[in-house]
Amino acid sequence: MSKERKKLLNDWYQSGQKLSVEGAYSRVWRQGQGEPVVCLHGVPASAFLYRKVLPELAQRGLEGIAFDFPGLGYAERPEAFDYSWSGLAAWAEKAVDALGLSKFHLVVHDIGGPIGFELIRRIPDRIASLTVLNTLVHVERFKRPWVMEPFTYPLIDQLWVSSLKTPMIVALMRMQGMHDGPTNREIRAYGDLLTMKDDGRAFRKIMRGFERTQAYEEGIINALKNREFPAQVIWGAQDPALKMEKYAPELCDVLGLDDWHRVRGKHFLQEDSPAEIAQYIADLVIYPK
Repeated sequence: MSKERKKLLNDWYQSGQKLSVEGAYSRVWRQGQGEPVVCLHGVPASAFLYRKVLPELAQRGLEGIAFDFPGLGYAERPEAFDYSWSGLAAWAEKAVDALGLSKFHLVVHDIGGPIGFELIRRIPDRIASLTVLNTLVHVERFKRPWVMEPFTYPLIDQLWVSSLKTPMIVALMRMQGMHDGPTNREIRAYGDLLTMKDDGRAFRKIMRGFERTQAYEEGIINALKNREFPAQVIWGAQDPALKMEKYAPELCDVLGLDDWHRVRGKHFLQEDSPAEIAQYIADLVIYPK
């Protein structure tokens, strides 16, 4: 690893704080003062994905909060942990308890969507608003994009994860995830954060723990339809994995929304449009619909 990348990762680590949660410790990043906005990441990412969004939220009078899920980033990677979506949602509930958040605004992305929707099902009265970024809700019929599928096969998954520790991750991320928002060094950091401590073993468990069942889907859809807080959908319009024309209308239908916000971005839209995303979140907090 280059000195520049080590410094980038160390600076990111030092800007956060340890988060002690039963089952697995983690790290949390908090910026700003005001109503709390909890931002849930997906894969193959960590709270690092929100490093540009948090200060933008702070500038708009909100407190931006992001933590690493177990198995990713600087979080612990216990062998016996439940890395399913419901297991991660149960851990997230403990995390917001540990952070002392009685009520908060929620932002979800990627598999942080199904995890966050399950969190809503568990604690609906503590959610003040919901912002949905490039994710899915019809989990039963979800088919993984081609870049995700290799992570589900033994042996092949190890080779695929190993490739993310090489410059190959830059080509993959530029193709699927982002435009020109991050530097190549920042993209390489995604691979470092994914594989540190265990060479990605916990991440591979997460990838095999997708709960694509009718019961899970019905549970999260009912929670979203019965919610009593405002919601919105923001989409990276050039996402080649979760295509806007298919997935955004599905989310809007479940949430009872007429339309969604479009921003410049691929799957990791936080990298290319952090200010726009933060402004839409602030607008929903200040002027709930």
